[in-house]
Amino acid sequence: MPTPILQTPRLLLKPLQLSDAPEVQKIFPHWEIVRQLNAKVPWPFPNDGVHTFYRDTALPAIERGEEWHWMLRLKDDPRQKVIGSICLVRDGDNNRGFWIAREWQGRGLMTETAAEVTRFWFEDLQQPILRIKKARDNAASRAISLRQGMRCIAQTDDDYVSGRLPSEQWELTLEMWRETHPKTQR
Repeated sequence: MPTPILQTPRLLLKPLQLSDAPEVQKIFPHWEIVRQLNAKVPWPFPNDGVHTFYRDTALPAIERGEEWHWMLRLKDDPRQKVIGSICLVRDGDNNRGFWIAREWQGRGLMTETAAEVTRFWFEDLQQPILRIKKARDNAASRAISLRQGMRCIAQTDDDYVSGRLPSEQWELTLEMWRETHPKTQR
């Protein structure tokens, strides 16, 4: 399934394009954004890091139907600049990842985004379970998982940009999601 345009009350989630790279390169490589991301993110972040990731990793995975990536844009911004990103990964035990620019954190925007992308995962992609790994101390991400009714199923140590950290594995099954989210027709 191709990556569709999705909407939340305040955001447009548009499919990632290579042309987004210069804009994202300006807002992504900040320690407060990347420190609790997977250690696959290089640090210090290269000047062409976003372009290289989009070209060599994200876009080929999208083409293969293995991943879905969206760029977050405010509906009421006439220029609709990118303020963050969220992705879904079909295989493995880390199916969703996201980040949002520092000036947009703490406003509930990623909570809206995660809710819509989770709906897409279960309703449109018809996946039976959503699993997410996160640094245990990533309070904002943890709060989103709790709001969605996810449960922590394991604790491990994993590698992040900032080093090896205590981690949690969270999951939400289709049945758990349906209990709190009646199916809507789209």
